[in-house]
Amino acid sequence: MNLPKREHLKIIFFMVAFIGLVIALFSLPRLAVPIGIAYIVYLVFRPMIPLLMKFKLNRNTSVIVSFAFFLFISIYPVIKFVPKVTQEAERLRFFLPRVETYLKDGYKEVKNNIELKFGYKIEQEEFPIEILKMGTNTSKVVLMSIPKYLGSLLEWVLVIPFFLFFMLKDDGRFRRAILEITPNSIFERFYNLYYQFNKNLGDYIFAKFIEATIIGVIITSGLLFIDLNFAFLFGLIAGITNIIPYVGPLLGAIPAIVVAYAEFGFTSSFWAVGILYMVANTIDLAIVFPLLISKLVDLHPVVVVVSVILGSQLFGLIGMVISIPAAVAVKLILSELISELYETRDY
Repeated sequence: MNLPKREHLKIIFFMVAFIGLVIALFSLPRLAVPIGIAYIVYLVFRPMIPLLMKFKLNRNTSVIVSFAFFLFISIYPVIKFVPKVTQEAERLRFFLPRVETYLKDGYKEVKNNIELKFGYKIEQEEFPIEILKMGTNTSKVVLMSIPKYLGSLLEWVLVIPFFLFFMLKDDGRFRRAILEITPNSIFERFYNLYYQFNKNLGDYIFAKFIEATIIGVIITSGLLFIDLNFAFLFGLIAGITNIIPYVGPLLGAIPAIVVAYAEFGFTSSFWAVGILYMVANTIDLAIVFPLLISKLVDLHPVVVVVSVILGSQLFGLIGMVISIPAAVAVKLILSELISELYETRDY
């Protein structure tokens, strides 16, 4: 396909501008993170605006209503549940010595049983202590980081709603500005990629939020019924860790199971906690995930697993969280390239 020189220059300028923007954002995380969060929230709430406009509301009113709804669902849980979770986290700090004692005693009991039944003596004497030291050191690192994260959180509370409001308000302007500098030769394909990626990412984030909420509610309700301490805290942990594909449910279950052992021992209540997490994650994997996530991202399970492994290898837990959206983006780009190379040919 022969393109005029001016069109080649437009393509070069467009690519340089796009790459430069990406590099600038990665170089300025303090700005990139709130903008990224605001953009994700914008993708979730943007469909509300045309929906509200169908009820005879003008665009500005629809934007204000959508923005007010975002503020409500963001602020209400904080006011309602954060004090409860904070209180439970404080009580958990005083409960940890009891957990330490139960872990040590349980480890000794397991060692003795193995030696009596199988004749094999475990030489490692300080295994539980080493685990506890690791946990203590990690806690110290987290506690020392709290002031920094608290400052960032307070800054985000102000900056994210600011960015979100203008993204919703000036939605058309932003899209027109981007599309105006898009070269004509790639306009259709770029617009299709832009639309598909935004739609898939918005749907994925919304679905993960619903999925995490369902898991959090199931775990919290079940732990309250079993009468395990720190039910709200463990429900929140289960919901948040569920965002991490595959590994998240296991990470979310460990704290509750350890505390259940320290509180109940190997009784029916302990096994009820384990069964609760198994049932909740089975519902997630068998019903919620296939209906909400798999159909939206339209990725082969092998691709999902590989993308999660690569994300973990490259960027740790954050990489695991963003691995599926990144895989969707790569899939869309490859689909367009394959379509360009193999379907649109000049003979």
